[in-house]
Amino acid sequence: MPRERPLRDQYVRFVPMTTRLKDNDQYLHMNNTVYYEYFDTVVNLWLIRDCGLTLPNGPYIGIIAETQCSYLSEVKWPQNVVVGMRIDRIGSSSITYGLALFGEDEARANAICRYVHVYCDGASRRPRPLPDYMLAEARKLMLPEAATAG
Repeated sequence: MPRERPLRDQYVRFVPMTTRLKDNDQYLHMNNTVYYEYFDTVVNLWLIRDCGLTLPNGPYIGIIAETQCSYLSEVKWPQNVVVGMRIDRIGSSSITYGLALFGEDEARANAICRYVHVYCDGASRRPRPLPDYMLAEARKLMLPEAATAG
């Protein structure tokens, strides 16, 4: 049974990107690892620009605890794409991101990704509570129904 392709209005933040010739694999479509590069780039841009993440020696680091990607429709070079981002869940030391890759003018996602970061002390690499400024920025990226869910 085909999986439903989510719509853009199910995401809060959007970052345009461009595929590159080297993104295509031997099947002449974008290789699955490239999707993860785009998703990781978008999350880290948000962390650096909006949350003040300092790399490489800041007080916090995000360690990936889990990822899952579903490929719903083919993407290939040359194509402009947009990554949609939202926050699905905020834990005491973790954030679960919902990400989607859309063709530039497409309403429905070509791929969706669940991405969980556990935030740790930069030196000890042990989980620590999310700081208030990160919580405030994360809440801005939650859909209303996720923000009110228990």
